[in-house]
Amino acid sequence: MSKRVKYAILAIVFIQLGLVVALLALPPLVRALPGEYRVRIAKVPLGETLLDIGVTPLPTALPIPAGAAAQPQVTIPAVAAIAATPTEEPTAVPTQAPADNPDEEVTAVPTTIPTATPLPTVAPTAVPLPGKVRLEGMEIIPQGFNNCGPANLTINLNFYGDPTTQAEAAAWLKPNREDRNVSPWQMVDYVNERTPLRAFFGAGGDMELLKRLIAAGYPVVVEKGYELPTQGWLGHYLTIFGYDDETGETVSMDTNLGPWDGSGRYDKYEELEYYWGQFNYNFFLVYPPEKEEEVYAILGPEMTDTQTMWQNAAAKAQAEIEADPENAFAWFNLGTSLTRLGEMTGEAEFYQNGAAAFDQAFILGLPPRILWYQYRPYIAYMKTGRYQDMIDLADAILESQGGRNVEETYLYKGHALVLQGDGPGAVIAYQQALRLNENFYPAEIALNSITGNN
Repeated sequence: MSKRVKYAILAIVFIQLGLVVALLALPPLVRALPGEYRVRIAKVPLGETLLDIGVTPLPTALPIPAGAAAQPQVTIPAVAAIAATPTEEPTAVPTQAPADNPDEEVTAVPTTIPTATPLPTVAPTAVPLPGKVRLEGMEIIPQGFNNCGPANLTINLNFYGDPTTQAEAAAWLKPNREDRNVSPWQMVDYVNERTPLRAFFGAGGDMELLKRLIAAGYPVVVEKGYELPTQGWLGHYLTIFGYDDETGETVSMDTNLGPWDGSGRYDKYEELEYYWGQFNYNFFLVYPPEKEEEVYAILGPEMTDTQTMWQNAAAKAQAEIEADPENAFAWFNLGTSLTRLGEMTGEAEFYQNGAAAFDQAFILGLPPRILWYQYRPYIAYMKTGRYQDMIDLADAILESQGGRNVEETYLYKGHALVLQGDGPGAVIAYQQALRLNENFYPAEIALNSITGNN
């Protein structure tokens, strides 16, 4: 056998060994790729095929909780007057002794931020709205990876002359670039605590309210569902800054799809409401502090009185369910609103009915990513003693790379572990939440309640 043949055989052997090593190493390397780079790779030829190697796909549906009833019965309990209105987030740390020291009682840590003195909710004057409005001075900002929250927030801050950049807002709101969500309450807190402007969050909104605010000069950010051809269902923020009754369209800034010339994106009212309804018709707006009384007058007591707002949101979801009992998002919205009322009143009925509504939503089927953005099922199940259902939902989300970059998932899994007596496991979960977002104070409070640090 000639040397040339021997070398050729050796070369083939080494190539084969190299291929074996590459195939063994490729799956973990692909799994370790940050989501931002995965999105870029997906756009090149064979990129999607490469990304599918050894990666756990996003589940097609969330698991049906073990405690779910086959035909849950849901009612909206009557609400007594509420003396105090809590802020949006977060829920108090569970009161349960850690497993490593069962004799020590963990006191629930107050986790609310003091709210401003309520303003008088003057009823808005009935003035006919113009048929067409488009606010001037809005500038589009292309978002970074999964950065629609900070990008839309920045658009609105800049509109009122605040110079905050998208990078500055994101550095505080999501210091982990892979973070898949920034919640409305976080952005409202950011505005109220870190800028000279003010912000308001509402749920159960409608087109009439959007028009009233826009006609008065205030752009509105809505939280909505979003379907992209290659990525499926996602959550998204959109700044609405105009409308036209003749064409039946809203005008908005879409920080992901553009257009980038500032002309705005046009959506039919019906299409916007369809996707907005997948997030309980949530919205927030930024405004100058000297305009607060005017803003509250436009919003009216239906929005500025938090109890009334969640009652109305629950009734709106119930009406949608009566029109279409298969509307899983409406069931989810009903669960969210009832759970909010439970947090305000402390009444077990609200949690029980909220949990039953969430059960029905999961039975009907929801996009798994919904728990990247909305977390009230964890709270409803926690308040009804269904801790394993909390863990099962969290574990389903943690199966995918995107889900592993949602700090709230670790927070609520930690709560469930505490309540099951697994203090050390809860510490690990809370620590992971803080590794993902060092500014996520609910996890810090929860961790300190276990470790005794202050």
